[in-house]
Amino acid sequence: MKHSMKIAAVLAAAMVCGLSAGAEEIPKYEQHFANEATFETLEEAHQNGSAELNALTGKDYMPDPALDTYTAGTTYVYRSAGIFTNASAAYRMNTNVLVYSDQTFESKEHALDYLKELGVTDLIDEACGSAVLVTPANPETGFGAADQYDYLKLQSAMCNLGFSVRDADGNATYYADNTYFGGLTYRYLIGIDGGADFLCDYVSGTLDYVSRAGGMLLVNPSMNKAIDVAGEVPVYLVNSPDEVFEKFQQANGAYASEENADQMVYFNQTFPTRRVMVAKDGEKTLAEYVKDAYYSLFVKAMRTPVVKAGLFVAANEFSGYSWNQAPYTLTERNAVLNGVTADGIHVVEHYEDRFSAMKAENGEYLSTWYEFLPEEVLDGTAKEHSIPLILCNHGGGDDPVQAVDELGMITIAGKERIALVAPRYATDMPGNSMMGPSPFDVNGESLPALVQYMLDTYPALDPERVYATGYSMGGAATVWSVECAPKLFAAAVPMAAGTPWGLYVPTEEEAAVFNECDVPMMFTTSEFDLPSAIDQAAGTIGEGYQDCIKRFAAFNEMGELNYDFEAYPFVGFKADKIVTTILNDEYENKAWYLNNEAGIPMICVNYTELLPHGLHPDYGTLAWNFMKNYSRDAETGEIIYAK
Repeated sequence: MKHSMKIAAVLAAAMVCGLSAGAEEIPKYEQHFANEATFETLEEAHQNGSAELNALTGKDYMPDPALDTYTAGTTYVYRSAGIFTNASAAYRMNTNVLVYSDQTFESKEHALDYLKELGVTDLIDEACGSAVLVTPANPETGFGAADQYDYLKLQSAMCNLGFSVRDADGNATYYADNTYFGGLTYRYLIGIDGGADFLCDYVSGTLDYVSRAGGMLLVNPSMNKAIDVAGEVPVYLVNSPDEVFEKFQQANGAYASEENADQMVYFNQTFPTRRVMVAKDGEKTLAEYVKDAYYSLFVKAMRTPVVKAGLFVAANEFSGYSWNQAPYTLTERNAVLNGVTADGIHVVEHYEDRFSAMKAENGEYLSTWYEFLPEEVLDGTAKEHSIPLILCNHGGGDDPVQAVDELGMITIAGKERIALVAPRYATDMPGNSMMGPSPFDVNGESLPALVQYMLDTYPALDPERVYATGYSMGGAATVWSVECAPKLFAAAVPMAAGTPWGLYVPTEEEAAVFNECDVPMMFTTSEFDLPSAIDQAAGTIGEGYQDCIKRFAAFNEMGELNYDFEAYPFVGFKADKIVTTILNDEYENKAWYLNNEAGIPMICVNYTELLPHGLHPDYGTLAWNFMKNYSRDAETGEIIYAK
């Protein structure tokens, strides 16, 4: 792994910030703030965040009122240097580790020393994000009901990403705490002694609390209240009584097991992320248990908030906050640490003027992209043309890495040994928005050029197995890329595709290329998706999808597609195959396949019940399971179906 990290560092030094001196100056996408590490009481962080964020972003911020009545003198906040910014949804990638301990500290310095002794600050420095140390509201009686109310306030404020209030003129003031030290997707809980009891008694029994934790470490826990754990959550137990173990085992359905030198591991055989790890002894230091739980449990699981807003959330003063919903979806994570995953997927940021000839009206062009490369591609051990490549297009407001991760693509890349390339094509011009000019406007030229650059640069990538996918605005970018360069792609999956301008319609010249080649396409949507993808009132695919699917049916030599929604509900055509599955044991998913004359499925419509417009980690699996069956013969251009 040290060798892999060295490769990433060399590539980063050679490629990042590669703008030539003569290139026209354009704003650079900033994935991280330039902040120094800080350690504050919660009261200090609550007050200081607004001023710092005002200076860093130019937006107006105020302290989140949820923390105005939080019990003073109990909680401390450590923030790493270079936390993820809110220029996009990158701040969803800030790691949050909340430590509950019944220790008391004479000073702020002693509290920081405690976090350092646990090794938590080192972990947060590596990951980027925050560590929040919480002690009881009443040190004499220990954690209790008052701390549960504080827990609700803290959770509401930290997860309240992007929330703002507007004055009569529509001017927005944003709440600061969520951006200053909060996050969503990588949120983990540590309870020590009385803090472990608190997490058992006051947190684990409430779905809205436990289902926002990607994992828990409980040291010397007890469960004094007669409650059940409200939902699945990965947990690492140290010196745990049988009752606590059995409650978490039942919640996770963790009845399969494996044993190693230090732990017994119980897991759900169908969903292995749902697991209970039990230390065989309690003789290690706390820092050793923290490190073990972090690397063996926390970085392997994440939460994504993709349920219908307000579902399963009790009516309280924070019900209107952003992301105030439950349960967050628990899925597998392939964490990127120091630029590389544990299974050797290297992530390298590029900032270059390579595509500066393809400018939008405002002068912006594709200058930032992220490559996800298996280490065998970089060290030359992969055979030539052996590694598939997927172009991954982010949605409006998303960060390229965050979008790829929350779609589950980094996990797939590690398991399947796939390369990914994720461009940043949103505007970075101050005061501009997705409604104005941006690099998106030249995606039809720049994205195929980016793919060709990847093929030219890395000989291990297979030009016969190049695919494209993307969500929302990225779904539209996927359609546009394929329609402008169909010979480049063996298959594509536009997800929830749409923009304010609709889906791209090719010129006659571009459409004529389809006389020489076909492109298998899967179009995904969900129950509460964009109107372009689904017509909720009519209960059918949306007009944008209808037009695009009809166009690709013609491109793929399947004749004219005439819709009949009475005879064939939702999709409007007679499918050759219909497959119904369950995503992550939560949401029903249905796929309709339409074959060409040779019996090869060339069109698929995929629909998920209940889900809103948002990223789900199983969407990447759906996309890969469709795309991997196709390749394009390099000599003839013919689509080969290998399933």
